[in-house]
Amino acid sequence: MKKVWIIVFGLTCLGLSAQKRWSLRECVDYAVQHNLQVIQNQYSKEVQNTNLKIAKRDYLPSVSGSIGNTASFGQTQFVNTSVRNDNFSNNASLGASIVVYNNGRIEKTIRKTEFDVEASQYDIETIQNDISLQIAQQYLTTLLNKEIVKISQSAVENAKKQSDRAKITTSVGTTAQTVLAEADAALAREKQNLKTAEINVGRSLFALAQLLQLQDYKDFDVEDVAVSDQLPSELKSVDEVLNTAYENQPQVKAAVSRIKSAEAQTEVSKTAFWPTVTASAGIGSFYNNSLVTNNIGSALLYIKEKTFFQQYKDNFGQNIGVSVNIPVFNKGITKLQVEQSRINESIAKNALEQQKQTVRQNVQKAQFDVDANYEGYLAATEAEKSSKLAMEFADKSYTAGRTTIYDVNVARNNYANAQGSVAQAKFNYIFSLKLLNFYAGIPLSL
Repeated sequence: MKKVWIIVFGLTCLGLSAQKRWSLRECVDYAVQHNLQVIQNQYSKEVQNTNLKIAKRDYLPSVSGSIGNTASFGQTQFVNTSVRNDNFSNNASLGASIVVYNNGRIEKTIRKTEFDVEASQYDIETIQNDISLQIAQQYLTTLLNKEIVKISQSAVENAKKQSDRAKITTSVGTTAQTVLAEADAALAREKQNLKTAEINVGRSLFALAQLLQLQDYKDFDVEDVAVSDQLPSELKSVDEVLNTAYENQPQVKAAVSRIKSAEAQTEVSKTAFWPTVTASAGIGSFYNNSLVTNNIGSALLYIKEKTFFQQYKDNFGQNIGVSVNIPVFNKGITKLQVEQSRINESIAKNALEQQKQTVRQNVQKAQFDVDANYEGYLAATEAEKSSKLAMEFADKSYTAGRTTIYDVNVARNNYANAQGSVAQAKFNYIFSLKLLNFYAGIPLSL
């Protein structure tokens, strides 16, 4: 018996795990970590980080070594005859060079690359923000569709009561058969509306799962968040939101960083007008060996060739030097490159103005939507109250025999539509307000 309970408890836990419902915060966090577009931009940032490391390494000296072997075979002229001259030689060297002066080109290149790294980080944050807003909108759409399902369920219950009552009154002969037929038809229509609302919930959940890029979307669901009918008010004015957005929105920060990068690139291009001073130092040695004889003297003075290591020791040498590369004429390319960099500065400044204009338009649109959706919510609420009162009067009149069942069905449909309009206006207002607060630096939440 104990094992049976363990199995039942285990299956229950698995069922609860499969039925996990996602909060808005969980959806947003998952999306910004797993979205492929975010990952792609993270790779771009890693490339910029590598470029920065490369730029900083230019401060270090360049060190290189070389080793070579040469063998030659053949005759050579000696007095009035020719003799065999087969030789083998080996040489090795190690050298280093470092830039002493280039008018700060290395430092300016590093500064330019640092701005590129900043911009790439802001690009990542921009994509994360865009995805977060898409998630929030789709999340609220899902909640709205769930709200409509509840409205449709209530309409089905009312239609079911009307159908049951019609069956009784028709069976006792109080009402005609057409009344029962109309009541059953109204119930069928409400059931159809309920099924459509349930399908819309599934469709919105599927769209949200697609945004999250989930492979298994069939068991995906979101939390049932109770959204109060007491709508929250704005926290900041439009001017305050705009000032905050200009300072905090990553797309604006990225544009500012790219302006600084373009200005730094202009300074880098100007360094080509100045000379470059490079210091160098090196060591080396060599070995020579005649393959014909081990005598390096004349026939009268015999001197035996030295060994490999002895020659390397005797031939060891050092060198040190300073070179100056002075630009004289390069077909005016440097001047054109500076002009090109200044054009890129203007392009970057224009891009900043475009980003500010986009932010301003988005904030103003969000503000307009907040006001319009709030007015729409008030109007929809009044229409709902009137429709509910009309439905109640129609139901009482039908019970008293003063109206037909068609009037009751029309009144009930009007009330259901009014409830849907209230829900739609409420969620539209909430999203527009969340969007406005988002630009004001307030994180997304429900």
